[in-house]
Amino acid sequence: MAIRRLPPLRAIEAFVRIVRLGSARAAADELGLSPSALSRRISALEDFIGKRLFTRQHQAMKLTDEGQAFYNAVGPKFDELAAAVEGQVENSKVLRLHLGVLPLFGSQRLFPRLPELRKLHPRLHIDIDTSPHLDHRVGDTLDAAIVLAKQPDAMFHAVRLDYNRVYAFTSTALAEEIGPSPDAEVLSRQTFLVHTELPESFVAWKAAMGMTDLEPAAVDHFDSGQLILEAAADGLGIAIMHDDHFRRSQDNRLAKIHEAEVESPYSYWFICRPHALEMRSVRIFHDWLVTAGL
Repeated sequence: MAIRRLPPLRAIEAFVRIVRLGSARAAADELGLSPSALSRRISALEDFIGKRLFTRQHQAMKLTDEGQAFYNAVGPKFDELAAAVEGQVENSKVLRLHLGVLPLFGSQRLFPRLPELRKLHPRLHIDIDTSPHLDHRVGDTLDAAIVLAKQPDAMFHAVRLDYNRVYAFTSTALAEEIGPSPDAEVLSRQTFLVHTELPESFVAWKAAMGMTDLEPAAVDHFDSGQLILEAAADGLGIAIMHDDHFRRSQDNRLAKIHEAEVESPYSYWFICRPHALEMRSVRIFHDWLVTAGL
């Protein structure tokens, strides 16, 4: 039986990427290609099928009617082929996910629930990276990450995992010393502990307290939420952190000051490059994370 001649799969992949990402530049970045190399792949595909798939205007590429019809026919088949190949490759292999996680989220929220995921998917294993600036490496050394942000970059597929409140808390001894509702004069003599990457939490808390102009004795910055918890418990200052971290710490050395509800500018997000969802390891973790309610 004769085998039909097919266009290069890399050319079809380039075409599908452009359509799904909505941008030739984004597709080139995803595939690690120069714009000219991407363009050559599309031209080769157009030559093969004898149809114009895109109109090109300056830097923009817009689907033609024939291009849309071609995508409708080929897109689902491309996914089926990718899934079939992936399934054959992975049937007897460990599924590996390279995941960036902030340490406090990992210890308080992710690790206690990972045994559930392991039971459901025993072949899935996760390499954890807790380095700073995780979003800069998603799509490079990381398949996905869980980050704290106001709004992730639009280049990512992003799922919001929570909504947070900002709490101010410190050691029980210091809390007793300054009282449950200290005024600006009292607070101006205190040291505040703020995460390096979440400066607007303190801004939001001061605004909610009606103390926008508050200038404390010092603001000490940490790049670790766990260390902020420890510093606060040891009476080194007043921590400005999310309510969830305070509650999950279950540390009886800590006490809140002020009971006001302050909405945080930041949320936890799961992020990955859109094409990464085609990887079985990323898809499994993504779908579990969305339904697990961490």
